[in-house]
Amino acid sequence: MGFIKGHKPLEWFKVHPYPGPVSTTDSTRTHRLPSWLTNFGFQIIAGLVLGIILGLIAVATGSTKDNPNGLGATLQVIGSNYVKLLIAAVPPLVFLAVVASISNLAKVTNAARLAWKTLMWFAITAAIAVVIGILLGVIVKPGEGTGHLQAQETSGHTGSWWAFLEGLIPSNFLGLAADTSTDGGETTTSVSFNVLQILVISIAIGIAALKVGKAADGFVNFCKSALKVVQKVLWWIIRLAPLGTLGLIGNAVATYGWTSMGTLVKFVVTIYIGLALVLFVVYPILVKLHGLSIKQYFSGVWPAVQIGFVSRSSMGTMPVTQRVTESNLGVPRAYASFAVPLGSTTKMDGCAAIYPAVAAIFVAQFYGIDLNFVHYLLIMVVSVLGSAATAGTTGATVMLTLTLSTLGLPLDGVGLLLSIDPIIDMGRTAVNVAGQALVPTLVSKHEGILNLDVYNAKREGDLFVDREAEAEAEAIEDSKATSNA
Repeated sequence: MGFIKGHKPLEWFKVHPYPGPVSTTDSTRTHRLPSWLTNFGFQIIAGLVLGIILGLIAVATGSTKDNPNGLGATLQVIGSNYVKLLIAAVPPLVFLAVVASISNLAKVTNAARLAWKTLMWFAITAAIAVVIGILLGVIVKPGEGTGHLQAQETSGHTGSWWAFLEGLIPSNFLGLAADTSTDGGETTTSVSFNVLQILVISIAIGIAALKVGKAADGFVNFCKSALKVVQKVLWWIIRLAPLGTLGLIGNAVATYGWTSMGTLVKFVVTIYIGLALVLFVVYPILVKLHGLSIKQYFSGVWPAVQIGFVSRSSMGTMPVTQRVTESNLGVPRAYASFAVPLGSTTKMDGCAAIYPAVAAIFVAQFYGIDLNFVHYLLIMVVSVLGSAATAGTTGATVMLTLTLSTLGLPLDGVGLLLSIDPIIDMGRTAVNVAGQALVPTLVSKHEGILNLDVYNAKREGDLFVDREAEAEAEAIEDSKATSNA
């Protein structure tokens, strides 16, 4: 090889950098997957469709709830294990997020006023949602003509106000409980947790750290660092959502089918009408009344709504909800890190407002029990004050039993509705998540701290991409480029 006269070899390579193997680069570009195929939103929809197809195949090949075949069992394992992964991340996520969010109030101007307004809007939107649920139950009458059965005697006080209040008191520091059972001579021990107790512990420790001041800086910084680690792990779990969607939807179809709902079809339709009214009518009206773009709100919050729909967990969706609230809707991070975690455990327009209202009226109509104005007023009170009972995990059975026991309705109705709970829970959680991002946005706009440039910015790229990881990768590349130069 010859070099240009007067140039040293190293200088020559700087002037004529090695282009690399042309054929390999061209081949990579030629065979790169289309962007729509690698888009996370598309992958979730694909998992949803494929799950329905596989579920129908499982039913057609004889799979049942009590005796699933190979395909049915596989879908069940995939779905249940994905939910287990999400639930496993909930205890540390709740504790660290709440402690960190309360400590962040020290950085927010007028923190007390922001916290009060946040809780006020939680209550206002919950009240609107529960009124819609009551009106739908009274007008549509989803339980009329479906039952009129004699309610069986029920024992226990599951879901009673007394049990709810007792559940607020932590049994230990982490709110953990161990259950031991024996089956066929084999003893198994399972550990469970009470999210409500963890929430109480977290709030107490967060407020204490805030009051201690600088002496608690080390503890608070540890919680914030640990929260980032837990959120990163949870982000990896969320990336498995397309696979989890396939298993969850497929198992729901294989287990319950389309015909098993029977007389409950009217109830399901009524619930989804109520959810649609809140999500696509009430929320847009509130957005518009605050002088914001409805289109920008939906395009900004939609990634979190999708994850909430397939995961059925408000807490599991919380990192995505917080990310879109900050990055897409323009809510300041210090405030969003307080409002979103709090909303993920207490702001449940789907699970704690619409659902218990319609379900309670359905149960009353099913058993031929007449409700009066006082009953409807009690439903509103329970929904607005008792939403923390759902605690951000999948399902709203606790909230339903709380409502039924308050009204004196048969708790048998809970078992009646359990078979279709997975189908309803997807829509409920999607509305929960949308509301959890809406309230901080409205409060921020009212307080004049909303970043309108971010809110009105054009949405580009895959909104499910881990922006922090992407930024870190770009920083590393820039550092390498600078050092090489």
